[in-house]
Amino acid sequence: MTTPLPPEREGSTRRRRAGEGLSRNRQADKAYDLVPTQRSRQLRNNATPAERKLWAALGNRQLGGVRFNRQVVIRPYICDLVARSEKLVIEIDGGQHGAAVPYDDARTAFLEARGYRVLRFWNNEVLGNIEGVVSRIESVLNDRPSPSRLRRSSPPALAGGAE
Repeated sequence: MTTPLPPEREGSTRRRRAGEGLSRNRQADKAYDLVPTQRSRQLRNNATPAERKLWAALGNRQLGGVRFNRQVVIRPYICDLVARSEKLVIEIDGGQHGAAVPYDDARTAFLEARGYRVLRFWNNEVLGNIEGVVSRIESVLNDRPSPSRLRRSSPPALAGGAE
């Protein structure tokens, strides 16, 4: 025995259009989320020489097994390289950032308020001294306990309590 379809669906083959049936706020959120994602994709596809060079040194978990991602959206900003598990943001700045100090300071304060550590390097520093840049990143990773390591190293709770 089959259950009859509700009257509004009986014989209907109409498909729901994209966004139809979602709340009004949900539709707005989806459209808003698309813009930073598209921009970060553009930035990944058009990386600067300094970004490509640093990515070659950090990608594929080459530095201490830490996973880095490129052009990550941490609303409202797009960060050059991010190690989410370590809460580390790496920014590679070109000459235009010399005039954008207040903007960069506000951006750093925003990210730090969310628990991220922000490292900034100049393009010429990455291009001319990649070993020094990678060494600095490695020392920061080693000096700061990661949230994931803290969770794994926490002693398990004892059943019944300890005396």
